[in-house]
Amino acid sequence: MNLFVTGGSGFLGYHICNKLKDKFKKIIIIDIAPIDKDEYPENVEFYNVDVRDYKGVLEKMKEADLIVHGAAALPLWSKKDIFTTNVDGTKNVLNAAKELKKERVVFISSTAVYGIPKRHPIYEDDELNGVGPYGESKIIAEKICEEERKKGMIVPVIRPKTFIGTGRMGVFYILYDWVYNGSRIPIIGDGKNRYQLLEVEDLVDSIYSALTLPESDVNWTFNVGAERFRTVYEDITDFLNFANTGSKVLRTPAPIIKFFLEIAWNLRISPLYKWVYGTADKDSFVSIERAKERLNFRPKYSNSEALIRSYKWFLEKRESLLKEKREGITHTVPWKQGIIGIFKWILK
Repeated sequence: MNLFVTGGSGFLGYHICNKLKDKFKKIIIIDIAPIDKDEYPENVEFYNVDVRDYKGVLEKMKEADLIVHGAAALPLWSKKDIFTTNVDGTKNVLNAAKELKKERVVFISSTAVYGIPKRHPIYEDDELNGVGPYGESKIIAEKICEEERKKGMIVPVIRPKTFIGTGRMGVFYILYDWVYNGSRIPIIGDGKNRYQLLEVEDLVDSIYSALTLPESDVNWTFNVGAERFRTVYEDITDFLNFANTGSKVLRTPAPIIKFFLEIAWNLRISPLYKWVYGTADKDSFVSIERAKERLNFRPKYSNSEALIRSYKWFLEKRESLLKEKREGITHTVPWKQGIIGIFKWILK
């Protein structure tokens, strides 16, 4: 069988290709960003196709049997690009799959669709209230998937928590850079809140289950996240103890820091968007019982283990990252620190 993956050059796409390389004869990926062929398996075919290009999607999907739709515009993108990519792109993938009579499409959504709820854990049937264009666009895209389900398509929807792992940069590059330099790590509030993460390999396991298990088990919406996680203070402290660079947790007054970050984000001088700082001092964890029951989801890694695995990769690649000086607005490259970069040295 052949697999078709949108967003294949991204962080998740990279891990799908490498972890599932032996499960498929061919993996066809499309994206607007290029790939480093040396980092991808030999059975991967890459095409520079925008998910908003219906004819391009249709043409490259022809040889595929199963589809993973992971392409998405992140919150740092413009509002227009977020909605056209996340909503129109999803329509294109589903319409192409219907036209070509493909078996199923696994859609990668986000727990950002829940906004900042007051009750935890969050269940799949809880109210959706996305924060900002990204969360709002994912809700619309999910509704499109649900409509196609009603018409007979198999469209599992995966809502992952923030996922990390080898190759994860983006906002986590900022954390790792501060830790490497021995700076104090400010957390919003007292750190007593529980914030669930997810190791990307565990996410790929859930996607493979959604691709291959019987329709009756998978044609649902699933939360996926780490099963073992503690408070933010405890998980970050475990990570800092491993790093052993002198970094310590610095608790900060949530209202003041959020006010500052709100201004910085609105002026676009900070990469920390509203959902990041809006949830940082709140509990944020989902129930994974449905995924455990129907997808046989058994996450291997805890929050702190996932952070440590990702940081080890950062240490191995740090020199080459500095030489390349890659920056951008995807999860596979370092994000510009903006005004918050000033505080790395102040807090050392």
